[in-house]
Amino acid sequence: MRALGAFLGLAAMAAAVAAPSGAGATPPAAGDISAREVTRALFAAVPGSPADFSGRALRYLDLSTVDFKGARLAAADLYGADLTGARLGGTILTGARLDRANIARADFSGADLSGATLLRPNAFLTPDFDVRDAPRFDGARLRGIRVKARLDGSDFRGADLTRADFSPLEKRPGERDAATDSRNGLVACNFSGAVLREADFTLAILRHARFAGSDLEGADLSETDLSHADFTGANLVGANFAGADLDGARLAGAIGLDRARGLERAVNLDKAKR
Repeated sequence: MRALGAFLGLAAMAAAVAAPSGAGATPPAAGDISAREVTRALFAAVPGSPADFSGRALRYLDLSTVDFKGARLAAADLYGADLTGARLGGTILTGARLDRANIARADFSGADLSGATLLRPNAFLTPDFDVRDAPRFDGARLRGIRVKARLDGSDFRGADLTRADFSPLEKRPGERDAATDSRNGLVACNFSGAVLREADFTLAILRHARFAGSDLEGADLSETDLSHADFTGANLVGANFAGADLDGARLAGAIGLDRARGLERAVNLDKAKR
């Protein structure tokens, strides 16, 4: 009996060591609807009466390359869903959860993602971060969206990102420590003609990003990497550049540069093109 008790104790200790952080809680449940049921509903949808998955749990479903035909997905839970190559143009995704979803080559053009969360999705098919895999958000409504992602090369032309939150930190232990990547990667993203009023890009990597003709009034660009970014014709009234790297940035023709904030604390302002 003593030997059996010792064996059981060692087994319990081994299980505790092998278990992932948060062990004891049940693993995340899959969706309350199957991928087959989703595609069946989409196939049956007719113009003027789109499929409605509002509030449904579609976690971890394989929905790659699916055409959502303007479906309603308000407050839907798409955590970990595979949306690779999915066509989500014109869909209603207000308040949806897209955290950890696979969104490489997904098309969100004209979709409404206001108030949605996009935390640590996978936007690339290979470790090379090929910008040809980047998702599209052109013309989308992204007001107040919460983003923590690497989205290099994504298309945000004409999108409404008013008060979008690209700030780097989440409210959990360990954020911004030496082992945590605390910067959004937005290299070569195209924000031309986008509305970015009061958007928060603190610490974002925006090298070679295009802001031509965009509205950045009141936007927070503090401590961002804006090297070689293009602000031609952009509205910069009240935009905060404190600590931003402006090496090679094109500021010529920008509107309201004299009313921008923090320029005296920007890095490499002398190397910007004015």
